[in-house]
Amino acid sequence: MDGDDSTRRRVIATLGTLGAGALAGCASGTERESESTTTSTDTETTDESTTSGESTTTDDTETSTETDDGSYTVSMAPVADVTFEETPESWATYFPGYADMGVALGESDGLTGIGFASRYYTSYYDELDGVSVATDGLTQFVGDGGIDKEIFYELDNDVHLTDPEWLVNNAFFGLERKDVDAVASDVGPFVGNTIFRRTDGWHDYRYYTMYEAFEKVAQVFGKEDRYAAFESFHDDVLADVQSSLPAESDRPNGLLCFAGGDEPESFSPYRITDLGTNKKHFRDLGVGDALEGSDVEGLSSENRSKIDYETMLQVDPEMLFVRGHETKTEAEFQDTVVSFMENHSVASDLTAVENGDVYRGGPIYQGPIQNLFLTERFAALLYPDAFGEELFDRDELAAIVTGDV
Repeated sequence: MDGDDSTRRRVIATLGTLGAGALAGCASGTERESESTTTSTDTETTDESTTSGESTTTDDTETSTETDDGSYTVSMAPVADVTFEETPESWATYFPGYADMGVALGESDGLTGIGFASRYYTSYYDELDGVSVATDGLTQFVGDGGIDKEIFYELDNDVHLTDPEWLVNNAFFGLERKDVDAVASDVGPFVGNTIFRRTDGWHDYRYYTMYEAFEKVAQVFGKEDRYAAFESFHDDVLADVQSSLPAESDRPNGLLCFAGGDEPESFSPYRITDLGTNKKHFRDLGVGDALEGSDVEGLSSENRSKIDYETMLQVDPEMLFVRGHETKTEAEFQDTVVSFMENHSVASDLTAVENGDVYRGGPIYQGPIQNLFLTERFAALLYPDAFGEELFDRDELAAIVTGDV
């Protein structure tokens, strides 16, 4: 793209920031999530819920506005207003869930980079005709030394679908606020919110549900109609699923945790009832939290404690969901992790182990396409008498994603 910086970047201005700085933030934390290390989760005290089992902390009064000259503004915390004079073509994101949103809107060709390539699970697209993403061409932002800000300049993206506070408040990345400010000014703006969990102390601004964030991404790309069709499809699928769920008293309680390796002895706990998009499918399917009433807190950047089999036995979940093994097939998971538990002196006494109800817990990050497949997968695992077939029409979903509706 040629021309001066202001027109080349397709952005007129970034306005309405939080606090006194260009990008507001609080205390710093550390985070480096992968399927071989500890991960974090969400906490939130609000009782306000939506159809999708998620919640927000404020009313959704932010909208996309368009001017007579064709430019338009998208408002999303923490950056607030970002005005585009043209629709972005190239984009990148740290979060795989946002990558999935872009794909769902038919923008896969413009995706250039991702935080960790190994955490972006794209096999779901194989079931949707005409939907794909060229992962081999994606640049991974995070290396052994964190994130080199020069990567942003090399990729030269029109927009970064990433919460800038996530980048500056995770010490491992090695990015300072001035670095992120410079990228926003010199390369392209940031639009995004850390939605996969709700435990970080520095996240003192508004949260979004998966579909609220998805709508913001649709506004960035001018694909509001595509979003509306996808949202309607999701709502219909979820309504059908929830109408077929057994009575609440007949739904299982579960313990969701993270443990890498085939012979795990300690686990990072999640609270299923916590808010955040990484547990949306469990909430939508009415899974109870085995940790409810216990003093075990969900892991966060401030709380890195772990639990062992003795602690698990105290709550004795009906089902156990273990993250960190998404690259395995279910059979491989059973032959390794589950087999180890069955032969463990303490784990073998767990009800979930005795009854054969230990499963992979699903990915940490998910977007709207991934979430539909995860809801289908766990519906069949949890309620085999009610759900034995596909929950949704692949061709209909593919047509929405490709714009053939």
